[in-house]
Amino acid sequence: MNQTTTLGHSALEVNRIGLGCMGMSEFYGSFDEKESVNTLHKAIDLGVNFFDTADMYGWGANERLIGKAFKGRWDDVILATKFAVMRGPNGEFLGLNGTPEYVKQACDQSLKNLGADAIDLYYMHRKDPKVEIEEIVGAMSDLVKLGKVKHIGLSEVDAETLRRAHAVHPVTALQTEYSLWSREPEQELFDVCKELGITFVAYSPLGRGFLTGAIKSRADLETNDWRLTLPRFTDEAIRENLKFVEVIDQIARSKNVSKAQVALAWVLSQNDEIVTIPGTRNIHRLEENLGALNVELTRSDLAVIQNSMPIVTIGSRY
Repeated sequence: MNQTTTLGHSALEVNRIGLGCMGMSEFYGSFDEKESVNTLHKAIDLGVNFFDTADMYGWGANERLIGKAFKGRWDDVILATKFAVMRGPNGEFLGLNGTPEYVKQACDQSLKNLGADAIDLYYMHRKDPKVEIEEIVGAMSDLVKLGKVKHIGLSEVDAETLRRAHAVHPVTALQTEYSLWSREPEQELFDVCKELGITFVAYSPLGRGFLTGAIKSRADLETNDWRLTLPRFTDEAIRENLKFVEVIDQIARSKNVSKAQVALAWVLSQNDEIVTIPGTRNIHRLEENLGALNVELTRSDLAVIQNSMPIVTIGSRY
């Protein structure tokens, strides 16, 4: 399996398994800054160069953590961050903002948080419904001209929006949730990405940890875990969705690898350019995830997965 790929039409060569950093500051229960920094350093040591954050993770804390961890090591790193989801001083969600003034203000704040000169890949996290995509991407394009951003990306948009955005300024990457239990991008987005030369970046490729088999009931999550608020993590949904884990487990046992490695290898096998950014806070999981690059799923494995997986996932994503 290819270990690296080039992002869109850029010169950025990234690992096909990068590292999502969201959980290092919020959302998935308790976290330890020292452990997170150690994991970030270990990732670089293991050859990982693609890291993903956003200004809303920990409302700035995640970018500051990354800035601290990568100080003096920016040459080893390709960093993606995002804007558009506004948070208040206590973390409250204040809605979406895609106005050109805000795009520029958010970028300056991210650069300050990171202590970086420029952002390698700057994503619109979600589209502000009040602002046309051409206006948002126009503002992002201005940031490229100013040298504050090297490449632009979008997250969670439909095919038409992606085309309209790309017509204003080349889009390097599209980030959208994709895994064995979230396969919506196959319907149209994959084709448009291929046609326009945009790299598809799959976030939550392990189904927010569910596809690893680590979550068998709500009791397996800490009381402050954001997943407890999601429709896929109700008692009934967990019970039904464990059918996905059973199929993954069957393949994992036959190959003597972990369920996480099968789930990641499946995503990577969908095309040669797809990139994944599983999130983790600890070195053991990081190493396990990277092991997926050595897992080859045969045609017969892929057929078993295709034919045995439940057709419907119980519970919407959000």
